[in-house]
Amino acid sequence: MVYLSNSSIFFWQKYGGYMLIDDTICAITTAKGYGAVGIIRLSGKDARRLASEVYLGQADLLTKASHTITYGYVYDKTKERKIDEAIFLLMDAPRSFTGEDVVEIQSHGGMVVLQEILSLLLRLGARLAQEGEFTKRAFLNGKMDLSQAEAIMDIVDAKTTTALGIAMSQRQGYLTEKIGEFRQKLLMLVAYLQADLDYPEDDIERLSDEAIAEEVTNLLGEIGQLLQTSQRGRLYKDGLKIALLGKPNVGKSSLLNAFLGYERAIVTEVAGTTRDVIVGEMLYQGVVFSFYDMAGIRETSDKVEKIGIDLAKKSLGEVNAILYVVDQTEGFNLEDEAILREVDEHLPIFYLANKVDKAKDKAVELRENIHFVSAHTGEGIEALLDVLYQRLVIENKVIEDFALTNTRHIVLLEEVETLLKNFQDAFGLLSEDILVIDLQGALEKLGLITGETSSEDLLETIFKNFCLGK
Repeated sequence: MVYLSNSSIFFWQKYGGYMLIDDTICAITTAKGYGAVGIIRLSGKDARRLASEVYLGQADLLTKASHTITYGYVYDKTKERKIDEAIFLLMDAPRSFTGEDVVEIQSHGGMVVLQEILSLLLRLGARLAQEGEFTKRAFLNGKMDLSQAEAIMDIVDAKTTTALGIAMSQRQGYLTEKIGEFRQKLLMLVAYLQADLDYPEDDIERLSDEAIAEEVTNLLGEIGQLLQTSQRGRLYKDGLKIALLGKPNVGKSSLLNAFLGYERAIVTEVAGTTRDVIVGEMLYQGVVFSFYDMAGIRETSDKVEKIGIDLAKKSLGEVNAILYVVDQTEGFNLEDEAILREVDEHLPIFYLANKVDKAKDKAVELRENIHFVSAHTGEGIEALLDVLYQRLVIENKVIEDFALTNTRHIVLLEEVETLLKNFQDAFGLLSEDILVIDLQGALEKLGLITGETSSEDLLETIFKNFCLGK
């Protein structure tokens, strides 16, 4: 039996669900490498039969109760040999991750033994799962919506406990609930407008123009509040990307090493040593700081150094902030001004006067956001990190239990916002049959977030980014 939610029936009928999920798939679900335990998952109508064909032990896997664990051996009947000791976890539909019959085989974690078991199951008729196919089946079988499915990879990829908490909120349905509320309000507005169009002379309940305008304004406010969380959300998911920029030999590589606490970049007294963009990451107050050590920007005839400078300029388009480094012993000059003209004027810039251990008189001309540090002694480093955290994290923080992190969701909500603003601007000026088009478009966009109006192409794009075994 196949279990489908109403929102999945569209995919099932249009895209040939029986061809898609009538077979049984399997894959190694634990990460590559060596470990004490490795897991192979089977999902589909033949999961129990296939597991029973490789099982050697006292139980009957075909009749054993669901949600039980059985000890035995994985056995290759053709070669008459035991592959490994294992336990078999039985989970019948619909009470499983995918909503189908699922068997998980837990053996020792070496890649050779796992590949042997996997190869045996494939020879017996299982198909190797595609990237994200277990989660895709869970979506198609109504176990979760699309936004909850996407949250699974965010949980796997989380670099901090805060990012994990945000991903878990989405997995547990916070965004699903908010989108559902938005859709209900839009459906109500569409229903009232459509009723006016279809039954203009009937005595039915109607909304006044003022009430419709107020509903749209309130909805825009709620969507706007949710969108405001995206900056914080992306911050905790992706971290801060900060460029170390300046002339050659001002101590950028030394500062990178000082931030990280170990020798990440080569440091010499020769100007132009850094020829590539070197990235180092550190965790500070629950946020990943990624520092980009770049080639010093200057005019040069050295072809290799020039490539490094071009890469540095290109990388400036990827960062959230700039640490502009000046040698304290030399000061700030016209060459620095020329480099800063390469920087997006909207990027926050923090000026660093490095090598204060060599020039205590602070010879650098005082500028806004200047911080005096020494990569050699560590002076001012901790204070600088705290300033970066306060300015780039705390001041941008929205006090919420949830934040948007997924670019696809953010873009779709921005499109919904635009459609509602178009409706708002045209309300009272255009006829209702034209106005309702914007509301219907907004409904479709919201449905794309949760998967209620998604296409197979969209599903393929999303799930192919999952790791094998998910």
